[in-house]
Amino acid sequence: MYTSRKKIHKDKDAEPTEFEETVAQYLFDLENTNQDLKSDLKDLYINQAIQMDVAGNRKAVVIYVPFRLRKAFRKIHLRLVRELEKKFSGKDVVFIATRRIVRPPKKGSAVQRPRTRTLTAVHDAMLEDVVYPAEIVGKRVRYRIDGSKIMKVSFCEVDDRLNVLFFLFPI
Repeated sequence: MYTSRKKIHKDKDAEPTEFEETVAQYLFDLENTNQDLKSDLKDLYINQAIQMDVAGNRKAVVIYVPFRLRKAFRKIHLRLVRELEKKFSGKDVVFIATRRIVRPPKKGSAVQRPRTRTLTAVHDAMLEDVVYPAEIVGKRVRYRIDGSKIMKVSFCEVDDRLNVLFFLFPI
């Protein structure tokens, strides 16, 4: 029997949390009720879902999808986010691809790690996922005297939702 459990695949066969099961159920319901999304959602699933507090007394739902499926999720991103935001009334929905950070190789090791697995590359890619409908056109980092950093990011298309979600990844 096909259930909402097919919509979530956790690493190492871990049990999904109650919130993750809720998100998986919403995706399952969308696949069965929405004819526009039915064929696109058929083979898609998620890895993880969490709820975050965002500046301004708001909440965001961050849904992690497998890296291999990120292009398929991007095709239906706008419609899927719109439908899920209706289900999670008043919460912003963000899709982020699950990426792996590999530590630097030991001294004298012949193995090189790929650039896409570095901490900086993964964080930049996550920022691009968060602001997806828009395109990042510039970044500025300001270092304060106390050692803290402020990163200012410029977007090509600015949406009201992006202004709120900018605070998800403080540096």
